[in-house]
Amino acid sequence: MYAYIKGRIAYRQLDALVIEAGGIGYRIQSAPGLIDRFGRDGEETTVFTHLYVREDVMALYGFPSREERSMFELLLTVSGIGPKVASNILAVASPSRVAMSIVTGDSKTLTQASGLGKKGAERLILELKDKLKGVSTATEDGSGSGGIPPPAAGPDGLRRSEAAAALVVLGYTANDAARVVGAVFRPGMETEEIIRAALRERVR
Repeated sequence: MYAYIKGRIAYRQLDALVIEAGGIGYRIQSAPGLIDRFGRDGEETTVFTHLYVREDVMALYGFPSREERSMFELLLTVSGIGPKVASNILAVASPSRVAMSIVTGDSKTLTQASGLGKKGAERLILELKDKLKGVSTATEDGSGSGGIPPPAAGPDGLRRSEAAAALVVLGYTANDAARVVGAVFRPGMETEEIIRAALRERVR
């Protein structure tokens, strides 16, 4: 319903901020760790929003970037993960870090989020890793059966493969993930660096 709201920050609360736009004050839910990223009271800001609707709930959730909103929506597809926990996850980890945690099975990073225990983090990883199932290998030029190319030998190859898998979790097709990783990769880059560079490349 609302892709984003651009306006002045009227005031902030612990878990929400009010944006005044066109004479209307929009109360937007957000995790405490995200609130400060929008700016100070009185400043202009853009909030990327998701309208969460259930039988007894209707609330706007807001994020500083489209990538964070997209990851929030992905997290909501996991059984047992509601909007508050999903927002809390993004308060402690960037979308690229969340994706890498899923690919590498790093539940410890995810459990830093308020409301998410070890079992919940492990379930999240298991369910979202299913997005990678059925992604077949391909030749280096992306031809053949389609999918993420097998990693080259050595640490750089492994990081490229992990980054491409993380991008698939974030919604890229396997071929697009392999292509953009190849475009941004430089020897010695860490996995999260590759993911961040790929996300920036996509915005251009």
